[in-house]
Amino acid sequence: MIPLHHPKFKLNGKAFPSVDLLKEKAIQFITEGKEDERAVGQFIAEWLDNNDFIIVKTSGSTGVPKKIKLNKKHVYNSAAATVAYFNLKSSTRALLCLPSEYIAGKMMLVRAMIAGWDLYITSPDKNPLESVTQNFDFTAMVPYQLHHSLNELHKVQKIIVGGGAISRELENELQNVDTTMFATYGMTETISHIAVRGLNGKQASTIFQALPGVKFTQNEERCLQIHAPAISEEIVITNDVVDLVSTTSFKLLGRNDNVINSGGVKIHPEIVEQKLSYCLNKPFFISSEKDPLLGERVVLVIESKEPISIETFSEIFEKLDLYEKPKKILISPQFIYTETGKIRRQIVLKNLIGSKD
Repeated sequence: MIPLHHPKFKLNGKAFPSVDLLKEKAIQFITEGKEDERAVGQFIAEWLDNNDFIIVKTSGSTGVPKKIKLNKKHVYNSAAATVAYFNLKSSTRALLCLPSEYIAGKMMLVRAMIAGWDLYITSPDKNPLESVTQNFDFTAMVPYQLHHSLNELHKVQKIIVGGGAISRELENELQNVDTTMFATYGMTETISHIAVRGLNGKQASTIFQALPGVKFTQNEERCLQIHAPAISEEIVITNDVVDLVSTTSFKLLGRNDNVINSGGVKIHPEIVEQKLSYCLNKPFFISSEKDPLLGERVVLVIESKEPISIETFSEIFEKLDLYEKPKKILISPQFIYTETGKIRRQIVLKNLIGSKD
């Protein structure tokens, strides 16, 4: 039986030395709390129940959101690996500012409960640090929150960032911040992250390093395969194309299911987006449409309430290789996002195509 609760665990400054006391708090959150507190209470109750599994839902950024079942032993092992890797011992003062309906928020709760942290909860707003008056040892954010919290990052010693790509522009802004920050790689199926890379300071790197007990291989399409017996009994086969540096490290290139084949040249939208992130100050992404000669051609999808001509970007596009240059611009007045801040690309594209019919 895995230990589900550490007697030193605190929530919002109050100690919960026993499971029964913590269960009572969970019920109070569920019946009397605000929306984000109710979600916290519901997960704590689920974590402490008699089942050997929890139910989590995927974000839906690359498809229809779905619910999956995770073994509590694997969830515990994942949380313990993060605690050990970042040396986050009992009494670590941590902030939960992610939605507890999704795996990232749930894992912050699990880490806190099993390691005996002093965990504080705040609403998962775009700038969650703005409303807090104390300092913290550790928190986890999505890139959208990190961007809006730049002036408040001094309140946290160490931050992990996941749930989406970090633009070069944002990463450059982090170089003058004293807070130690890491980008994480993972997904719901891997029970949060299984690899990290430094974003600033001496540990800054473009290479993801595996957490202890995790190994990597590639398939014929150069997609990452994850071997992590402590968190998954099966090999996790991803759609992420990587440069495999070693069995414990890789450089992320992009998703295989996003690859654009233009005249026989394979283009990763994520790489093009990185190049353009310095120049574009509006939300955007790179996609494709059918082309009678090339098979597919690159298009730029940008959020704007005003019309934009492709000539506007002629100078910016000079930074791109020939086949990477968008041949067309699609404009959406309002992007649709997941609850974790990712653009729902497929839905945005479907709405744009529908609006043209």
